[in-house]
Amino acid sequence: MFTNNFDPVAFELFFISIRWYSLAYIFGIIFGWIYCKKILIKSNTIQKLFDDYISYLIVGIIIGGRLGYVVFYNFPYFLNNPIEIFMIWNGGMSFHGGLIGIILSTYFFAKKNNQNIYIFLDFVSIVAPIGIFLGRISNFINGELVGKVTNSNWGVIFPSYDDKLRHPSQLYEAFLEGVILFILINLIHFNKNTKVGTCSFMFLILYGCFRIISEFFREPDIQIGYLFGYISMGTILSLFMIIAGGMIFLKNKNEI
Repeated sequence: MFTNNFDPVAFELFFISIRWYSLAYIFGIIFGWIYCKKILIKSNTIQKLFDDYISYLIVGIIIGGRLGYVVFYNFPYFLNNPIEIFMIWNGGMSFHGGLIGIILSTYFFAKKNNQNIYIFLDFVSIVAPIGIFLGRISNFINGELVGKVTNSNWGVIFPSYDDKLRHPSQLYEAFLEGVILFILINLIHFNKNTKVGTCSFMFLILYGCFRIISEFFREPDIQIGYLFGYISMGTILSLFMIIAGGMIFLKNKNEI
């Protein structure tokens, strides 16, 4: 048994509190950027474009992640409190919304530069698990997105939530959606027979499957609960990811 008494604030700089969750975003982008530039990207053209692409990516992640949370997870509340949509420092980001933001920003960037969108989405798919891993670790530190009650020896008490022993579902997700997904997508990428776009649809399918597994151990969002029986919003959105991945494969199977 472990009691999570971690401080969500990593450190304070003058009067500003720097939280672990913010650092997860920052270092996830930095590590992913370095990995792409130093190891993955072989084309000089893509190398030159990639720095500009990162700016599009950051905008897509922030806007998409926030609007995804607003629409998918707490729409009635934000409908009555629209000014709070802009208060992202109060928390509330959606992975699936961020994913949509990434896809849209990548589409506009690729079209603007006359490039194949899947080239950039493949790179994002390969490095995204780095940011996901850091994000889930910060969720654990923050004592948020807690797991269901358990009697297991590895259960954790989150005092900021309640005094019950719970699954450390954030760590399960960090392992599945971070470590395992990173390994699998990289193995796919470095296979000499892999074609452009394969990493993109495989990321959608694999992440969707891993997230659904994790949802079995995770408490649903309080403001939503379960939508259908024991089906959470995260499960439904992940099912759409799997379907989208399958559709991309079928649509482009002759090229991919």
